[in-house]
Amino acid sequence: MTIREFKMPDVGEGLTEAEILKWYVQPGDTVTDGQVVCEVETAKAAVELPIPFDGVVHALLFEEGTTVDVGQVIISVQTEAGAAAEAPVQEAAPAAAAPVATEAEEPAAAARQPVLVGYGVSTASTKRRPRKAAVGAPAQNGTAPAAPAAPAAPVLPAVPAQPTGERPLAKPPVRKLAKDLGIDLASVVPTGDGGVVTREDVHAAAAAAIAPQTVPAEVPVAPVTAPSVQAAEVPASARETRIPVKGVRKVTAQAMVGSAFTAPHVTEFITLDVTRTMKLVQELKDDPDLAGLRINPLLLIAKAVLVAIRRNPDVNASWDEAAQEIVLKHYVNLGIAAATPRGLIVPNIKDAHTKTLGELSTALSELVATARDGKTSPADMQNGTITITNVGVFGVDTGTPILNPGESAILAVGAIKLQPWVHKGKVKPRQVTTLALSFDHRLIDGELGSRFLADIAAVLEHPRRLITWS
Repeated sequence: MTIREFKMPDVGEGLTEAEILKWYVQPGDTVTDGQVVCEVETAKAAVELPIPFDGVVHALLFEEGTTVDVGQVIISVQTEAGAAAEAPVQEAAPAAAAPVATEAEEPAAAARQPVLVGYGVSTASTKRRPRKAAVGAPAQNGTAPAAPAAPAAPVLPAVPAQPTGERPLAKPPVRKLAKDLGIDLASVVPTGDGGVVTREDVHAAAAAAIAPQTVPAEVPVAPVTAPSVQAAEVPASARETRIPVKGVRKVTAQAMVGSAFTAPHVTEFITLDVTRTMKLVQELKDDPDLAGLRINPLLLIAKAVLVAIRRNPDVNASWDEAAQEIVLKHYVNLGIAAATPRGLIVPNIKDAHTKTLGELSTALSELVATARDGKTSPADMQNGTITITNVGVFGVDTGTPILNPGESAILAVGAIKLQPWVHKGKVKPRQVTTLALSFDHRLIDGELGSRFLADIAAVLEHPRRLITWS
């Protein structure tokens, strides 16, 4: 029997640690290649970690709630001596016990490149990095017990390409991604070294296979409500409670401080009558052509923002400090601020400007459902351009939102309430809300910001402009 160790993967993105949120296995459990064994939270998101080999769990090196540095062994698995024979990399037990090789000792380490958070690193030409096996249980701190060294088993040459009819070469996370997306790996054209299928290859295959789909009516698209906080047992005499700040909350706090003191913020407000928009929402809900889609005010607000960006394209930009340049974006990755049990996150809808109303509804549904489940990936939160935060779901009238780092503007949407309003010369009860737009004054001057906010309001006051201004 051989004891194999699984280390906390290289999380990339400049992150060096992750917190173990939950173990899905216990010592004595049987695991298979690609099986998710634990969930960890990096500073960007919660991700599931699959084990890259078969065997029986020997030991869990860290308890749930522990923050672990990248590269530390987190679980050891007892495998059969010849279990790795079918892989391109041979891992046979040596004649005598040998120390487990570290990442630095492995030949492939020099070519390591960061990839998606929580999914390790890419390799040069093999299905997995060469590893040296070890016999015996690891120490409790993730360090293998010292033992006399012995010659390692020879490493088989890397497979140069993906032969037709054979099992495609791909890492366990990539296999899981393909399974989740319904993609047959055998049909994917590999671009990785040695014929290895990469995550990008799977996403490209999925994009090519996309067809219009109907979203179940039960999928929500409204902004995530405030997370429920479980009250800790605190003695009645206690005067203070300290809560460790880590993971997503820690990085969010750092990002907000950096944004507030880097980008010169300006916030403008406008109060408007959205009665016609609310009537349109109801009409769209009753439209059989949109059956199965979730229609709500946020959907039309998002569409109004996209129309206003088309009319004022210079608002869609970013500031390059190093080059001292303004970078105009010809695409809109529309962020939607979402409150989750792990803190505030801002996933974005990629290329939102290209989507129809139905496609935008589907994207919003998926974005919010994924955030609620805590499954938002780091890629979903990168490269946003402009964000919407719907504080109105909490009954708040408005606010002065802080820019998501790297973005040019953020729109806060207040509660929509019946209020007295002068309409056609008479005071009547109308559906009224307040919008607040914060923007980076290096990118957007007062005139441009005012025009942009006024255009959003104009569309929501008279939603026929969704057509006439498109």
